[in-house]
Amino acid sequence: MSFGSKILDYREDILKDLAELITIPSVRSEAEEGMPFGKEPAKALNRILDMADHMGFVTKNIGNYAGHAEYGEGDEVAAVVAHVDIVPAGEGWDTDPFTLTRKGNLYFGRGAADDKGAAIVALYCLKVLKDEAIKPKRRLRVIFGAGEETGSNDLEMYLKSEQMPVMAFTPDSEYGICNREKGLLRLNVLAKGNDSSVIRKFISGTVVNAVPSKATAFIKCNEAACAALESAAKTAEGNFNFIKTDDGFEVTSIGKASHAMQPQEGFNAATYLMKLLGKVFSANELGTLVSFINNSIGTELHGESLGVNTSDEESGPLTLNLGLVRIDSDGASIGVDIRYPVTANGEKILSAITKATAAVGLETSLNSDVKPLFLPESSPFISLLQGAYAAVIGESASIYATGGGTYARAFDGHAVAFGPFFPDEPDRRLHNTNESIDIDRFMLHAQVCLEAMYRMLSE
Repeated sequence: MSFGSKILDYREDILKDLAELITIPSVRSEAEEGMPFGKEPAKALNRILDMADHMGFVTKNIGNYAGHAEYGEGDEVAAVVAHVDIVPAGEGWDTDPFTLTRKGNLYFGRGAADDKGAAIVALYCLKVLKDEAIKPKRRLRVIFGAGEETGSNDLEMYLKSEQMPVMAFTPDSEYGICNREKGLLRLNVLAKGNDSSVIRKFISGTVVNAVPSKATAFIKCNEAACAALESAAKTAEGNFNFIKTDDGFEVTSIGKASHAMQPQEGFNAATYLMKLLGKVFSANELGTLVSFINNSIGTELHGESLGVNTSDEESGPLTLNLGLVRIDSDGASIGVDIRYPVTANGEKILSAITKATAAVGLETSLNSDVKPLFLPESSPFISLLQGAYAAVIGESASIYATGGGTYARAFDGHAVAFGPFFPDEPDRRLHNTNESIDIDRFMLHAQVCLEAMYRMLSE
């Protein structure tokens, strides 16, 4: 029996503390003094650090950006890194998203899978090591970030004052071991104003790193154009609802949310609504921004029409997600999330898009370009994680690439993503409604996590 199995005795305590953490709606909001991501992420960070304090760990909070709980001694630091912030709950839940709710083997709640469940498990793994009085060769930390979901500088600020770990993993992906992460490019495209004669308002998306599940447009149209729009919707791909207004329609497009790293798993409510509008209205009527989207992005997922589609053997194809749309009397803008292959160049991709938007009078602004991660398979740390996985599961962990952006990027080539979900598990609806964990599978992850942390501490 592996050392990792000792975590099974802590199952009910893990669920109790997870339930408490789920009640905090730790979505980023406006910054306040001492709370760079708003009140709720700070509250969640302080709550999990309080839990660690009660367990007897040394804890530290770095300005409500991130914090840690630590066990052991020595010059070196190893770490497990999770986050306690969440994406907005969104609509369509079957349960209260901020109450951990059991249905059979599943526990539902926003953050249960991403990433509060893994954060609580890592803290309890540290508790097992302390309870078992394992002799350390180095210090082992569980680091909790408070701004992961919005691509913030939480770990950057943390690492300004804290020691860089010699090895680290983040349980914020899936098994086996992710040693390659695509580059992450986030940008805005803006028009100088709303020059559409038919679109009064167009709103879609809550975060740039999710496929929007809903889009709403207020359309000005005469009787003939309104009739044509309703008629076109009957045969168009998508799900559209119409409400008559004084001068036209309020049109709602219903899609399917998914993480931006796998846009093929979702259905983009915004781009399909724009495509529908393009069947009835001319480019001049739709305005510069929407016409550009229909012509140069459309419902494509890989940037083909923009000329930025690229792929490599190591990490697969570029993906492009139009996550945010805001059009009203004040202006028009979109937010775009691009995951590019580990051998590609983010600056060249940005340059191509900037050139394409400038050609039609639009402006592109860069929010972030996070470079790819590539840790060689021959790394001793990868061997350590493979051994931990094999001790619990009975087979070696595979090596894979992802389009996801995890905390592993922040650690100068010393970190990977590892867990918490297994490849054969069904979609746990990350960033979607009805987010959940299967508790038996999650406790299997807990065993792997503890086994890995035991080896990181003692080998």
